[in-house]
Amino acid sequence: MNSIRQRLLFWQITALVVTSVLVSGFTYYLAWEAFNRVRDFGMEQIAHSVVRHGVRPHSWMLDRPEHPAPRATARPQPQDNPPPWVSDDLGRFISQIWSEDGELLYASVEGGGPPLQAMGFNNIQWAGEAWRVYTLEDDEEVVQVAKSVRDRASTFAQMVPWLLVPVGLLVLVLSVLIRAAVNRALAPLDALRQDIRQRDEKDLLPIDTRGLPEEVAPLGQALNQLLERVTRLLSRQRQMLADAAHELNTPLAAVKLQAQLTRRAPEHERGAALDELDRGITRSTHLVTQLLQMARLEADGRERQPVPVRLCQLAADTVSAFSARAEARGIDLGLDTCETATVLADPHDLQVLLDNLVDNALRHTPPGSQVDLRVEREANRVTLIVNDNGPGIPEADRPRVLERFVRLNPRDDATGSGLGLAIVAQIAQQNGGLLTLASSPPGGLSVRVSFSAHPADTASPDGTMPATA
Repeated sequence: MNSIRQRLLFWQITALVVTSVLVSGFTYYLAWEAFNRVRDFGMEQIAHSVVRHGVRPHSWMLDRPEHPAPRATARPQPQDNPPPWVSDDLGRFISQIWSEDGELLYASVEGGGPPLQAMGFNNIQWAGEAWRVYTLEDDEEVVQVAKSVRDRASTFAQMVPWLLVPVGLLVLVLSVLIRAAVNRALAPLDALRQDIRQRDEKDLLPIDTRGLPEEVAPLGQALNQLLERVTRLLSRQRQMLADAAHELNTPLAAVKLQAQLTRRAPEHERGAALDELDRGITRSTHLVTQLLQMARLEADGRERQPVPVRLCQLAADTVSAFSARAEARGIDLGLDTCETATVLADPHDLQVLLDNLVDNALRHTPPGSQVDLRVEREANRVTLIVNDNGPGIPEADRPRVLERFVRLNPRDDATGSGLGLAIVAQIAQQNGGLLTLASSPPGGLSVRVSFSAHPADTASPDGTMPATA
């Protein structure tokens, strides 16, 4: 039973039935006690009426031999063989009168009723069944009235259905009202479900939460936040597709043109044409690679696995991977200061971040420049720094270069795509890092990415903890 409606109905109706059963039992007990008190009061009234008005003995009482009985002070033992003349009158009130000396003067049934009992109410066994007896004494005589308990219970049993009918109606009516109340209370959820179900994939407008109950309004607000994030994501993806199509159009058209020129070029010029074609293909390949990286980061479909990563080892591997390319361009690429430090991040993301930083520095610095990598640690922060002595970026333009497809000097950068720093910024954000751009000491650009140090590494700064590079 995984339905809120069914759960509410089950528990509420179950509570109603259990309560009704308890109330019925308590009501039965109170009604039985009240019924007995009323019947006892009636027996008292009969006894007082006999005392006040007196009773004239029947003729059979005058002819019957006298059977004087001593006044009882305690309950008598049950009699297994009652007189035969009592059986025809069982179930009625039995009235008896004794004189002061214990002589039976009157009995409402032939043969007499129960033996004389102590004053007040008594429960006795007589004639094979239970009796309720009331005895009253005045100045001249003793009056005793008896009533069969079985007859009293039989009379009360006829009243029980009338006691249960209101409870049954109460359960029935309240069950209907509870069901209606639950359906009405859950109506906003049904309306919200219907609203969402009727929408198509293009309708991402916010849900109207003004009429929702307090318990449902947070759900509607959360859905609106989700719709807003989805809208922003789709907008970024559409913008990215448009920008990617625009960016790919230029290098692909250039590659096509260069291929045509290479085919028509004379033999002595064909080598230069092929070099130009190779540069066009390299730019297109680089752009496609960065587009794939950005698409993966935007979709965020891969589940990240943060592990301890030693930045020094990662920086050293990156310098080694780009050393041949740097040497080909005459750029001095090296690892400067490297303090032992470990961060908790996705190693693949950090590798992509470093690759883009070094690649970006090598592309934008002229031959003969210097690019240095540094890993610094201060308190609980670890900072990865890439410095170059190239032309740098003016402070006013630094926020712009973190956007996608932004190139400050597109004519001077024939192979750049404007995605490198945007990818770095997104990776830093997704891994809890902070990216800042500043001027390097030689006057070029200094890119700094700061992370929180790994807690275990904070306690053991010697770097002996196993880490993944």
